[in-house]
Amino acid sequence: MAHATVVLVHGAWHDSRCWAKVVDPLTAAGVPVTAVDLPLTSFEADVEAVRAACAAVAGPIVLVGHSYGGVVISEAGTAPNIDHLVFLCALAVDVGHSAMAATDLKDLPGTQLGSALVFGADGTVTLDPAVAPGVLYHDCDPADVATALAHLRPMAVACLATVTITAAWRTTPSTYVVCTEDRTLHPELQRALAANMSTVVEWPLGHSPFLNRPELVVELLAGLAS
Repeated sequence: MAHATVVLVHGAWHDSRCWAKVVDPLTAAGVPVTAVDLPLTSFEADVEAVRAACAAVAGPIVLVGHSYGGVVISEAGTAPNIDHLVFLCALAVDVGHSAMAATDLKDLPGTQLGSALVFGADGTVTLDPAVAPGVLYHDCDPADVATALAHLRPMAVACLATVTITAAWRTTPSTYVVCTEDRTLHPELQRALAANMSTVVEWPLGHSPFLNRPELVVELLAGLAS
C-alpha cells in the first residue's frame, strides 16, 4: 500500500538538516519524505516555501511542524491533499496570533528561551551558542548538539511577530506532541495549544526529539503516513 508523503518543517534558527535522523529511517521504511528549508526572511516567505513543497507532492501529505514551524504549517497547511498535521512541541496558533503571542491565555509559565536570544541591528534574531544547548538540546547527545549549533542561522524578527490569518488545524485532523521536559516552549503552553487537536500525546523529552529520540518521531509519522 502506498504511503502518504511526510513533509517536515523545521523551527526557528534551524534548517532541514535537523531532520536527518528522521529522514533516513523514514526513507528506509519506504515512506516518501521531504524536508523543507525555510528562508527565515519573512513569515510570508516561509509559508510560501511550505506551500511550494506541498504543491510538488501528487498524493496525500502528512505535514509536520516543529516549534516555530507550527505557526507556518497552521498558515500553509490548507491544500486538499494534506491529510494530517503534526505539531511537534510546536506553536499551533489560532487566527490572529503569532509565534511571539501564541495565545490569549495569561500567566502561563515562561522558559529559559529569552536568555538565549541575541537581537541584531538588522532586524534579525539568533541564539547565543553558549546558552542555546541548555535550552534547546539539554537531553541530546553532545555530538548532535555540536552539529545542530553549527547549522543555526539568524532569522528575521518579523517571522516571529507576524500574525496568522488561517488555522489549518481547525479543518484538518491534527496530532500534537507535548514534550514534557521542554525548556523552550513550556509544556503548559503546549498543552494549552494542543487543547483543540484531534490527538495529543506526551513524551518525556526536551525541545528536540528529532535528535534525542528520533525513533519515536519516525514511529509516529510512519504510522500516520501508512
